[in-house]
Amino acid sequence: MLRATLAGLKARTARLLLSSVAIALGVAFVTGTLVLGDAMTASLQEQFTKADRNIDVSITPARNGDSGAKPLTDEQLAAVRKVPGVSGAEPRLTVAVPIIGSDGKARMATGIAASSEHKLLPVDLKEGRFPERDSEVTVDQRTARVNDLKIGQQVEVLGKKDDQRKKFTVVGTYDRGIAMNQSFLYDQLMFMPNVLQSLIPDDAGGSGYSEIVAAAQSGVSQDQLAGEIRDALGSGVQVKTGQQAVADTMERVEKQSGGFTMFMLTFAVIALVVAAMVIYNTFTILIAQRTRELALLRCVGADRGQLFRSVLVEAVAMGLFASALGFVGGLGLSAGLQALLNAAGEGGGRVLLPVTPTTVLAALGVGVLVTVAAAVLPARRATTVAPIAALRSQPDSHDEVARTGKLRIATVVLLALAGAGALLLGGRVGQQAGVVIAGVGTMFLLAAVVALGPIIVGPLNRMLGALPGAVLGVPARLASANAGRNPKRTAATTAALMIGVTIVTLVTVVAASGKQSANDSVDRQMPADFQVSSMMYDRPLPADLPGKLAGAAGVDKAVPAATVYGQVGGKGSDFEQIDGVRGDGFGSVVRPKVTQGDLGKLGAGTVALDENKAQALNAKVGDTVPLKAEEGQPQQFRVVAIYSGKELPAAMVDLGSIQRIKPDAKAFDRVLVKLRQGVGAADGKAAVDKALSGLPTAQVVTAAEVKEQINKGVDSMLQFVWALIGMAVVIALFGIANTLSLSVLERTRESALLRALGFTRGQLRLMLLVESVLMALMGAVIGVALGTGFAWALLSMISGEEIAISLVMPFGQIGAMLLAALVAAIIAAVAPARRAARTSVVSAMATE
Repeated sequence: MLRATLAGLKARTARLLLSSVAIALGVAFVTGTLVLGDAMTASLQEQFTKADRNIDVSITPARNGDSGAKPLTDEQLAAVRKVPGVSGAEPRLTVAVPIIGSDGKARMATGIAASSEHKLLPVDLKEGRFPERDSEVTVDQRTARVNDLKIGQQVEVLGKKDDQRKKFTVVGTYDRGIAMNQSFLYDQLMFMPNVLQSLIPDDAGGSGYSEIVAAAQSGVSQDQLAGEIRDALGSGVQVKTGQQAVADTMERVEKQSGGFTMFMLTFAVIALVVAAMVIYNTFTILIAQRTRELALLRCVGADRGQLFRSVLVEAVAMGLFASALGFVGGLGLSAGLQALLNAAGEGGGRVLLPVTPTTVLAALGVGVLVTVAAAVLPARRATTVAPIAALRSQPDSHDEVARTGKLRIATVVLLALAGAGALLLGGRVGQQAGVVIAGVGTMFLLAAVVALGPIIVGPLNRMLGALPGAVLGVPARLASANAGRNPKRTAATTAALMIGVTIVTLVTVVAASGKQSANDSVDRQMPADFQVSSMMYDRPLPADLPGKLAGAAGVDKAVPAATVYGQVGGKGSDFEQIDGVRGDGFGSVVRPKVTQGDLGKLGAGTVALDENKAQALNAKVGDTVPLKAEEGQPQQFRVVAIYSGKELPAAMVDLGSIQRIKPDAKAFDRVLVKLRQGVGAADGKAAVDKALSGLPTAQVVTAAEVKEQINKGVDSMLQFVWALIGMAVVIALFGIANTLSLSVLERTRESALLRALGFTRGQLRLMLLVESVLMALMGAVIGVALGTGFAWALLSMISGEEIAISLVMPFGQIGAMLLAALVAAIIAAVAPARRAARTSVVSAMATE
């Protein structure tokens, strides 16, 4: 029996090859994801632990309740250096230090402190040396590359104030790794410690260090030194050994990279599910085509168990071959993704291909298990037909079909009820839990539609095939008849594509809706033509800036504004946004919809409340409500207006009241600029830029620029998801090509008969092309409908009083997706159609 099975495999190699590609693609996705995840973990561990690899003890500020952590002081540094067993101790400090570009504008950068103990530095020297004088600076490799800096050149940075500029000579470059999450995306420079302290603005909240690191003398253990330092410093600090610091860092890195790996594996699982459907369909067709062969084996003595095991052996062989192919492809996929990520990060990264036993076992195991699982039902079906009935090729009885139909309908009803119940439950609970529950409900509903497939493909096929039949004539009508002659096979073929299109549509519609919601929010929050702010909070805008901007050509108003966060309604309330705007800004640059009262009455001691907040407080015009910042005392304000709208602050006050609520708040943190009627945006921007000359940290933002930035971010995310789910779509298209190829073999005599009756080769090719297009359209149309419905359900759960997201249909993107499916279906049909057209009529008529 084994020899017969292996001989059959050899005879059907070509038929199984295309199906193997489907599994290989899924395995490649899994392998590539696991290897990429391991590579990211190794790379991130190397980069993050670089900061702690040579230290023996790390001292950081301990959090003190709500007041946060206070920076470490020079006194604490001196105390650490005096501890017995310390061979050296150095402070670590990160300061925002803007670089001045050739255009005179500032570019965000961070500065770190140099050290005489080079081994304690969180970086590796690559070229030149570290700074030794106050006029010297060493820059990291990325900063040197982006700014085209070389050793010996000078770099200009801002001092304590914007009008203080200092020049430093570059004396070396280093590889910084990733020591601090908040700074690795920015340029970085290393200064002498005293110089770095002198660059901290007065408004930054004082000096100090974020960490002190120490090295132990020979013979002193890390635990021993940590205990001595802990005793010397007392409370208010957190002391860790170097080993603890590295272990904590590696744990954080593994969580971060593990989350990314799980995200990627989600799409890999989708691809494998689609591949399993292709394999299931393939074995179903092959078993149907081999009915007489299997029955003959039964007649010569093979029992049902042997037939069952024979089919599973074929599945194991196919799974092993596909897994090996997919494993090699996965290594290439991981290398390609790493190269793309390195290029996106401006180069400099290495391509790592760590292959662990877990990855190898996962690749082989997943490929074989998915293939075998997909072949179980077809294998079981092969054993249920009586030998004599199979030799006669008799169709299933009506009773069996009826029983199958009843079971299918019962399954559909149960899955649909479970899915609908989960969606309803998800809508009643909180947003995060609701989305998870709704996701489970979505999977149930998707499974229900897959189970319902054989019932709905018939009517859908007739509807979609009507137009091609009317335009293209007999070949198209025959194509529609072929697509509908075996509903189960057609449904299984189209279901794979349907799943991919459903997810693509879901993500695309949600992204388009979210993008539109974000753009609407920007329009509401930025009614002014321009918003001027400082790129750094600790470098506030000058007090005379509103006056300068108001006097600029073409400017109608320049209104200062500020935002603080505080409790609206007294102790126990959540901290919410409170906006302060100069009085003349209400009604011009700030225009909420007023439902009660008058915004024009806002002044000292008065407040306007958001409608939802007013309802929560049961407050109305004329009532008094307390406003309190975290550091301040409750201040009583009289309500003079109530406004409505989404994503607006909980309260609005006159600008002068901001410092009453929060005494240490900036007088203003932005200026809202409105142009005169008829002044163009370009002319207005030029006038504003001119008024900002000499203010390198001032930045001008328009609503259009903010929306463009949002749209770019959403589009990038969308393209990333499209690329991930694209693997499942490609596998589904392989499934269509595979089904057509097997159908061409199955219908060899039928095709020959059509040729004998007058069909041309072109008409035969056209028939198969239309059949492929109809199957792709069925999957795509159902997928678009499901994806849109799921998107609507998801958006309904996300939307609430605070966030309003309306359904937006990106018809252009969906149309492009349908067109791409049509083109791909035509491409998938080319090889089978060519084979059918080239087959000799005489030899085909003689085929069994």
